[in-house]
Amino acid sequence: MASYAIGRLRDVRLGPQIVAYLERIDATLAPFGGRFLIHGDPPEVLEGAWTGDLIVIAFPDRTQARAWYASPAYRAILPLRTGNSVGDVILIDGVCETHRAVDVLKSAASESAA
Repeated sequence: MASYAIGRLRDVRLGPQIVAYLERIDATLAPFGGRFLIHGDPPEVLEGAWTGDLIVIAFPDRTQARAWYASPAYRAILPLRTGNSVGDVILIDGVCETHRAVDVLKSAASESAA
């Protein structure tokens, strides 16, 4: 099942270090099947308040996503981003094509029974 690295970045200081990060990140994704789905396009806010830039990177599975984040190539450029922005980054799995909203009720019921 596909897994996603999702980041919300705020206070990005677009200087030489962020430029270097952007120039190098694609090469770190390729060995793990990662690709950008969303990369900082300004959102149209329909509810609530939103700040920052959203980044979504798709991977074939959680194992590949974890391996990318832990890879020496990515760890080498990570300080270029973290030193020049504030953000949150998570890994999360997607759902299958047949997923329906009520499917989460089945998961919740099985967890409460355990």
